[in-house]
Amino acid sequence: MVKPAPDHDIDEARVRVSEPKTTAVGVPAVLHALQIANDQMGIVRSAQTLLRVNQKDGFDCPGCAWPEEEKRHVAEFCENGAKAVAEEATVRRVGPAFFAQHSLAELRAHDDWWLGQQGRLTVPMIKDAGASHYRPISWDDALATIADALRALDDPQEAIFYTSGRASNEAAFLYQLLVRGLGTNNLPDCSNMCHESSGSALTETIGIGKGTVSLDDIHRAELLIVAGQNPGTNHPRMLSALEKAKRNGARIIAVNPLPEAGLVRFENPQTPRGVMLGGTKMADAFLQIRLGGDQALFQAIGKHLLEMHEADGGVFDTTFIEEHTSGFAAYRAALAAQGWDELEAATGFDEARLREVAEQVRASSATIVCWAMGLTQHKHSVPMLREVVNMLLLQGSIGRPGAGVCPVRGHSNVQGDRTMGIYEKPPAEFLDALDAEFGFAAPREWGYDTVEAIRAMRDGRAKVFMALGGNFASATPDTAVTEAGLERMELTVQVSTKLNRSHVVTGGRAIILPTLGRTDRDRRRGGEQRVTVEDSMGAVHASRGRLAPPSEGMLSEVAIVARLCALLFEGADAVGNAPQADWDALEHDYARIRHHISRAVPGFERFEERIEKGRTLMLPNGPRDARSFATVDGRARFTVNPLEYPRIPAGRLLLQTLRSHDQYNTTIYGKDDRYRGITGGRRVVLVNADDIRELGFADGEIVDLVSEWTGADGALQERRAEAFRLVPYPTPHGNAAAYYPETNVLVPLDSVADVSGTPTSKAVVVRLEARAAGAAGASGAAAGAADGAAEG
Repeated sequence: MVKPAPDHDIDEARVRVSEPKTTAVGVPAVLHALQIANDQMGIVRSAQTLLRVNQKDGFDCPGCAWPEEEKRHVAEFCENGAKAVAEEATVRRVGPAFFAQHSLAELRAHDDWWLGQQGRLTVPMIKDAGASHYRPISWDDALATIADALRALDDPQEAIFYTSGRASNEAAFLYQLLVRGLGTNNLPDCSNMCHESSGSALTETIGIGKGTVSLDDIHRAELLIVAGQNPGTNHPRMLSALEKAKRNGARIIAVNPLPEAGLVRFENPQTPRGVMLGGTKMADAFLQIRLGGDQALFQAIGKHLLEMHEADGGVFDTTFIEEHTSGFAAYRAALAAQGWDELEAATGFDEARLREVAEQVRASSATIVCWAMGLTQHKHSVPMLREVVNMLLLQGSIGRPGAGVCPVRGHSNVQGDRTMGIYEKPPAEFLDALDAEFGFAAPREWGYDTVEAIRAMRDGRAKVFMALGGNFASATPDTAVTEAGLERMELTVQVSTKLNRSHVVTGGRAIILPTLGRTDRDRRRGGEQRVTVEDSMGAVHASRGRLAPPSEGMLSEVAIVARLCALLFEGADAVGNAPQADWDALEHDYARIRHHISRAVPGFERFEERIEKGRTLMLPNGPRDARSFATVDGRARFTVNPLEYPRIPAGRLLLQTLRSHDQYNTTIYGKDDRYRGITGGRRVVLVNADDIRELGFADGEIVDLVSEWTGADGALQERRAEAFRLVPYPTPHGNAAAYYPETNVLVPLDSVADVSGTPTSKAVVVRLEARAAGAAGASGAAAGAADGAAEG
C-alpha cells in the first residue's frame, strides 16, 4: 500500500469548494498566468520570455502540442503555457548545497508540487550505493559511469530508456540511435500511456498513426465533435481555433462525463468580445456520457446513418466507400444487428437523444472528431477509436477539407519523438534506413513499452534505467509496483531540468544530469543552436531559446546523448555493431543531425532549408493529402467491433484520473482547480451527489479510495489511496473523478487497453471506505509540520 506523502491536501479545513465555472480563460486567466510568471521569473524576465513563446524567431512552448497559425499574435501563449514557461525559466536554483541539506528520505516525504517549486537543477549529481544524499560529480565522470554500467550488462535487454514528449527531434533521433546501437529496442515513452490507442487504431484503419487534419481544417469544419477532452485546461489555445470555426458557422458537440468550462463559454482575452462582451458560447450540445460509453455513441451514430441511408439514400458517400474502403458489408451487417437498448445502457442516453445527435452528423458535409485521453485509456479504447473512423468513413470525411480525425497530443513534441523513432516496435523500413545511414545492424526484436518495462524491473529482468526527461515514477500506473521496480535497478539516470519524484525514488546508484530547456540559449562550438519539434498536426518548426542557462557548462539533451554515443561507440572498447558517425561534430552542430534525419526519415528531405526563417515543414500525410491509405489492403478499413462498455458492480464507482487546472501532466503549478471550484487541495474525489448519499457518506467526508481489479488468475486485487475529500459534482451516476498522480496507485499494472497496452486510467473500479475519526486532521497536522521543517 502506498501512503500519501505528507501534504496539506488531506487537511479537510484547507480545501474549499465552490460552484464550478461556466466560462474559461478571460481576464482572470491572464492575471493568474502573469502572477505565476512574476513569482517565478520577475517582471523583466517574464516579458523577455513570454513574448518569444511560439514566435517564428523564438522557442516552442514546453507545454502542449497545439499548432500555431501562420500569422501569430504578439502574445501567442495561453495561461497554462505561461505557467510551463515560468516553471522552466524560473530564477530558483537547486545546486549541491540543496542536496547536502536534504536527504533522500526527507525529499521523498514531499509531494511533486513542493519538489517542482525548488527550481532548476544546475550541476550533475550522483547518489552512491548505500548513500543517504546526492553529491556533485563532474560531467565526464557522470557520463563515464553511465557508459561503464551499460557496457557491463550481460544483455542489452537489461537496459530501459524512457523518453518524455519534451525532447526535441534532434535529441530523440540521437537517443534512439544510442539505444539501437547498444542492441535493444527498449524505448518506452509517454505515448504508451496516452495516445498509443490512437496510433494503434488509426494505423490499422487508415494507415497512419497520426491525425489527418490541419489547423485550417478546424476552421473550415461544419461539425466538430470534441470527445473525452478538456481544451480549457489541457490545450487552451485550441479554444481560439474552435471560436474561429464557430464564427465560420461550425457547430460543436462536447462529449464528456464532466462539464468543462472551456466547452461552455470562451472569453478570448485577445479580443474585445472576449474581454467585454461575454465571449463565445462554444458547445451547441453537451453529451454527458457515461465513462467508457463512447464506442456505443459512435456505433449509434453509424446505425442511425445506415438506417437513414437505406430509407432515403444520399447519406453515405458511396463513391468514396467503393473506391477507397474495404470491409463495409461486414460493418453494415454488424450495425444492423446491434440493438438500441444496449447502446442506451452504455451511453446513458435514450434512443431519441442518440438519433438527434446522429442527425447533426448527417447534416454535416465536413465533420472532425477531436479526442484525447478520455477515449484512449479504457480497455476497449482501440475498438472505440475504430468506431470513430467507421463513422467518418461513411460520409467520406477523411481527406476532405474541414473533415477528418484529430487526436490532440498532450506534450509539445510527443508526436515528433515517435516520428524520430522513439518506439519499441519500429517498422522494418525505418530500421533499414538507419542501417544504411549509419553502417550498422539495428536490432529487429521488439522492445518493452512502458508497462512491460515496469514488469521487467519488477521481475529482475532490468538493471539500468535512463530517462530523457519526464517523471516516470509519477507518470506511470501502479505506483507501489513502479517505485519498487525503480529501487531494484542497479543504476537510475534522470536527464532533467527540475527536481521531481523520479529523482528521489532511485536505484542502488542514481545520477541526475541537469539539462537545458526550451527557453535556454544553446551555444556549442558550432555557434548558437536550434532544435525542431513536431506539433499535433504534423507540422515541424524550429525552436531557439534566448535565456542564459541556469549554470555555466550545462549540456543540452543533444550534447548529453552525443557524448554518451562517443563513449560507447568510439575507440578500442566500443560496443560491437556500433553505429558510425562523427559524434563530436553532431554534438556541436545540430544541422548535421538534421542532415542525417533528412536521409533516414521520409518527409524530411531538404530539412534545413525548409525550416529557415521561421518556415514550417508540413510532413506528408497520405489520407489527408491524397486519400492514400498504407493499410494491409491499401484502403481505409471499416472494422467490426463488438460493443464493449464498463459494468459497474453494486456499491462501487468507476473512477477516471485527470488533471487539475493548475497542472500539466505530472508538473503541479498549484493546489487549485479554478474551473472546477476546488481551492487549496488536490486530494479530492468528485462524485455524483446522489451516489455520495446512497453509499452512506456525506459531503466533505474524508474517505479512502480502494480499487478492485480481477487479474488473469481470477484473484481480486486491491490498491488503496488514502484520505480524499468527497466533493459533490455533476458527474453521471456511478462515475467519479480524481487527480493524478495521486491516484495512479489505484491503476493496476496489468489493467491495460487491448492491442495498445495503454493503462486504463479512465476506468478504475473503486469503493469508498470511511476513515477513523480524526485521521484526516492528524495527517494534515503532520503535513504542516513536515513542510514547515523542510522550508525552515
